[in-house]
Amino acid sequence: MKIGLVSLLRAAWIAAILPILVASLPCACLSSFYRHVLTFASRGKIKPSSSSKFTVPQRFFLHFYVVSVAWTTVLLLMTWFYAYQIVPFSSEPFHYSTVASHLTGGSHILSIHKSSSTPVEHRHSVWKSLFLLLLMEVQVLRRLYETVYVFNYSPSARMHIFGYLAGIFFYTAAPLSLCSICVPEVLSFAAHRMAEFIVNGRGRMPNIEFDWLGYVKPLTNLGWCQWIGAAIFIWGWIHQSRCHSILGSLRNHGKQSDEYEIPRGDWFEVVSSPHYLSEIVIYAGLLVASGGSDITIWLVFGFVVANLVFAAAETHRWYLQKFDNYPHNRYTIIPYIY
Repeated sequence: MKIGLVSLLRAAWIAAILPILVASLPCACLSSFYRHVLTFASRGKIKPSSSSKFTVPQRFFLHFYVVSVAWTTVLLLMTWFYAYQIVPFSSEPFHYSTVASHLTGGSHILSIHKSSSTPVEHRHSVWKSLFLLLLMEVQVLRRLYETVYVFNYSPSARMHIFGYLAGIFFYTAAPLSLCSICVPEVLSFAAHRMAEFIVNGRGRMPNIEFDWLGYVKPLTNLGWCQWIGAAIFIWGWIHQSRCHSILGSLRNHGKQSDEYEIPRGDWFEVVSSPHYLSEIVIYAGLLVASGGSDITIWLVFGFVVANLVFAAAETHRWYLQKFDNYPHNRYTIIPYIY
């Protein structure tokens, strides 16, 4: 099951990345394919007004974050309970051979039978996955808040149904990919506890004592790699929040106008799509926090970069066409590079 899930996730991410990479190639023979990918991926202001077939309102972005908050929360709680009950992680001494693995987020996958016989490397991997889910939860909760209270989507703003489904896929598969190393064990544990509850009833279930310190303290025993990744994540998180506030302020809540203004402030002074740049920084933080040893998380990051660079190029082109006084010193998405 574990191998099947990981292989399925990796195949799905590769299938999502390849069309974007092919469409981005500067080849005239691919122009038709590029237009099709653009039709599927474009939304809001960069979506051609003539492309109204098979579209949904852009305000359906809310669905992405409702699904993601619910799904990430379920995975987070199940993983946290599993980690505490089955694979407790403490600051026990390491042999020299395991110190490097601890600091970089070792990803050995071994069967779990008892917490006392579970290798330190695997226990670290489970708590590391929990840490990644915790960061993801912080991200999607903020995005849900912004969708409800910060953004005011125009009634005419649309996105292709394919793009809508791709968004649902991303916010379902991304949290799963962050904990794919242990999620089969977590789901098996949850199913076993549920079956035990159904058979024995609540009265015969063992009492569960909530040791809040025991649930949190193992996270402090994670390696420097996780905390450096968290710092990068927070850096991108703060700037994305600021950039989204700037974008939200451009449209006066209560006015349903389709007029656009040039956004200014924060990273908007350097690039045209700083909210996309900060999203890349956020997922780079998750990648660093993972230890960089999981190919699945690399593929998640690859999809984020490919998708957002493609969208940022169209956004930059739209700004240049829309505004004669648009600052020409702004880069597309990567400062001083692109």
